[in-house]
Amino acid sequence: MTLSPARVPAAVGERRLTATLYGYMFLDDFVLLYPVYALLFADTGLSLWQISSLFALWSITGVVLEVPSGAWADAVSRRLLLWLGPLLTAVGFALWVLVPSYGAFALGFVLWGARGALGSGALEALVYDELERLGAAGRYARVMGRARAAGLVGVMAAMAVAGPVFAWGGYPAVGAASVLACLLTAATATRFPEHRRPAEEGDSWAAALRSGLAAARGDRTLRAAVLLVPAVGAVWGALDEYTPLLVRETGVSDAFVPYLLLLIWTGATAGGLLAGPAERLGTRGLAALLAGGALALAAGALSGRPAGLVLVAVAFGGFQLATVLADARLQHRIEDTGRATLTSVAGLGTELATVAVYGAYAVLGGAASHGTVFAVLAVPYLVTALLLGARAGTRR
Repeated sequence: MTLSPARVPAAVGERRLTATLYGYMFLDDFVLLYPVYALLFADTGLSLWQISSLFALWSITGVVLEVPSGAWADAVSRRLLLWLGPLLTAVGFALWVLVPSYGAFALGFVLWGARGALGSGALEALVYDELERLGAAGRYARVMGRARAAGLVGVMAAMAVAGPVFAWGGYPAVGAASVLACLLTAATATRFPEHRRPAEEGDSWAAALRSGLAAARGDRTLRAAVLLVPAVGAVWGALDEYTPLLVRETGVSDAFVPYLLLLIWTGATAGGLLAGPAERLGTRGLAALLAGGALALAAGALSGRPAGLVLVAVAFGGFQLATVLADARLQHRIEDTGRATLTSVAGLGTELATVAVYGAYAVLGGAASHGTVFAVLAVPYLVTALLLGARAGTRR
C-alpha cells in the first residue's frame, strides 16, 4: 500500500487527526459499566471460576480474530473497522443488563472481543501512517501516550459518574449510558482521516497477512519488538479486570469502589502523559521502569488497606508508560506494508498471555486473597526486566 500526497497543511491535518483520536479514545472508554460489571457478574450469582472463564472467552475471541482482522485492515479500510467495532460492543452491553445471565455475559464478551480485534492494529496503523504522511512520525509516542491518557480520563470520568448513576438507576441505568457511549464512539470514528489508496485488484487480507508475517520472519529486531508488546501489556491488562475485587477486599463499601478505582486509573493516566519525554529511555531504563512497577504492585496489593492502592496506582502508571513505549518501538521498526498485520500479531501475543493470566488468577484465587494473587502476578515483570537488562548488557 502507498499513501497519497498530503492535501492539507501538516499542522491542520495533525490537529484534525489528534482531535478525532483523543475524542475517540475518551468515548471508547467512557463506559459506566466498567467499574461495576465484575460486581454485576458476582451479584448474578457467578463464581470466581465463571467470571474468569468470561474474561478468558473475551481474550480467546481476540486470539481467533486478532491477526485476520489486522490483515483485513491492511487490505481494506482501517477507518471502517474503527466505527464497526463499537456497534458490536453496544449490542453486548445491552444484553448484559436486559437479560443478565452467564449466556448473555458470554455473548457480550464475544462481541466485545470482536470489537477489540477490529480496532487492534487498525488504530495504531492509521495513526502512524497519517502522522508519517504529515512528516510527524517522530511524534507517534507522544500522540499515542496522550491518546491512551484520554482513554483513561474517559475511564475515570465513567468511574466518577458511575457511583451516582448506579445509586439512582442500578445496572439498567449504567448499561444504557454505556450503550450510548458506544454509539458516540462509532460516530466519532467516521471522522478519522485516511489517505491510504484502496487495495489493488487481486489483493486480499490473506495476501496482507502473508506479507506482514514474512517481514517479521526476516528481521530479528522486529521480532523482538513484537514480543516485547505482550511481555509488557498482558499481565496488568488482565489484572485491571480484577481491580474492583481487590478494592472491595480492602473493606470499603461497594458505593465507594468506583472512587478508589479512580485513584488507580489516575496513576495510569499520568503514565500515558509521560510517554513523550520517556521515549528517550533506553532498554535499561525500560527494565528499571518494569522492575519498579512490579515492586510497587506487590507492596500495594499485599497491604490490604485502601492506602496501599496508591502504590497500585503508581505501578499501573509505570506499566501504562511501558506499554506505550513498547508500541512505539514496534511502530518505528515496521515498514508501511503490513503495519496493521504486525501490530495485530503483537496483539495476538498479548491476548494469549492474557488468557494464561486469567487461568492463573482463577487457580490462585481459589486458595489466596486477591492481594496475594496480584503480588504473585507481579513476578513476570521482574523476569522481563531482568531479560531486558541482560540484553542491554550484551549489546554494550
